[in-house]
Amino acid sequence: MMSTALARRLATGKIHYGWVVLATTFLTMLVVAGAVGAPGVFIVPLQREFGWTAADISAALAIRFLLFGLIGPFAAAFMNRFGARRMMLISLGIVTIGLLLSLGMSQLWQLVLLWGVVIGLGTGLTAMVLGATVATRWFSDRRGLVMGLLSASTATGQLAFLPLLAGMTDTLGWRSAVLLVCGAILLAALVVLLLMRDRPSDLGLPPYGDSAIQPPPVQTIGFGALLLTPITVLRDAAKVPTFWFLFLSFYICGASTNGLVQTHFIALCGDYGLAAIGAASMLAMMGLFDFGGTLASGWLSDRFDNRWLLFWYYGLRGASLLYLPFSDFSLYSLSLFAVFYGLDWVATVPPTVKLTAQRFGPERANIVFGWIFAGHQLGAASAAMAGGLSRTVWHSYMPAFVAAGLLCLIGAGLVLMINRGRPAILQGA
Repeated sequence: MMSTALARRLATGKIHYGWVVLATTFLTMLVVAGAVGAPGVFIVPLQREFGWTAADISAALAIRFLLFGLIGPFAAAFMNRFGARRMMLISLGIVTIGLLLSLGMSQLWQLVLLWGVVIGLGTGLTAMVLGATVATRWFSDRRGLVMGLLSASTATGQLAFLPLLAGMTDTLGWRSAVLLVCGAILLAALVVLLLMRDRPSDLGLPPYGDSAIQPPPVQTIGFGALLLTPITVLRDAAKVPTFWFLFLSFYICGASTNGLVQTHFIALCGDYGLAAIGAASMLAMMGLFDFGGTLASGWLSDRFDNRWLLFWYYGLRGASLLYLPFSDFSLYSLSLFAVFYGLDWVATVPPTVKLTAQRFGPERANIVFGWIFAGHQLGAASAAMAGGLSRTVWHSYMPAFVAAGLLCLIGAGLVLMINRGRPAILQGA
């Protein structure tokens, strides 16, 4: 197998194979995130072609966000049982099928089924729990930095593709842009097939920064019990107040990022006379600054109190969203917004993962984080719906953006209530 030969060659240069796994996971999360973010470019073209309202399209996208989150805890359990590599390939296959079938859609129910249900399920099989799984399995040292890199890949993928997709949509139509996303997904699937491994022990290696090889846990439960594992973990985690503070703060995170800005920012800018390509370029700028901000957040989360990091991230994000209504949507004002907002688009993820691992243990951290991420996507779904309804009812997206800014300020207060006591021990952990 190529991964075995490459691991041996890297070992001669004292390079851990975990960095290859990190790069493979980064690429996978990048293209999956691109598939999640792409429909934000297509809202106006779909309205023009099919006559659907913003609320109609937003409903389908809300279902996708919701499933993207709710599948996460079960995806973590499947990764623990069947391996991350297999689940990554299944996820990429489902997303590709959903996108290809959508090329022929003409009815609203088809949009809901394909872009809502199918793509929601497919992307949910990896979601953010893939990054948490790789970070906790492959790295004992620099875990915060690794989670920062993988978190950055999600936002960067959601935003970096958008200018290219917007340009293709304007010149060749939205179907050509969908085909481009499918091509990127197939490339990622090939890389996963060749290079991805589930655990360091598969290659006879310890996790990076550790000296002892950690054998995979013995799987003694059946498939039915496996499906119940996330429910059992949720039951136990729900008894710990820290879980609810993280869940609620991540709900606000989702409501103020991909559910709102990723989905509706381009259409919002269109209401103020900015072309789709220009608005998508602003989102790409956010992705660029987010990459640096999230890497910095991963570095900081290894060194400082993660609660205070989250306090500043939510507070500054709320301030930037509340600034937006007072801007004139000029190049200067939107660039200013893109810089400050982009710096902490997903900077909240590394501290949240660190707090989860500290309080619930490394073996079940990915499942607990899966439920916390479900809160994120519940917030995203709510904001996607609220933005579409705001535009349909009040002819403006701005009320939804102001509400998200106020929620962020509430989130800044919530995270300081997380207690710094001893880790919670979940049953069976």
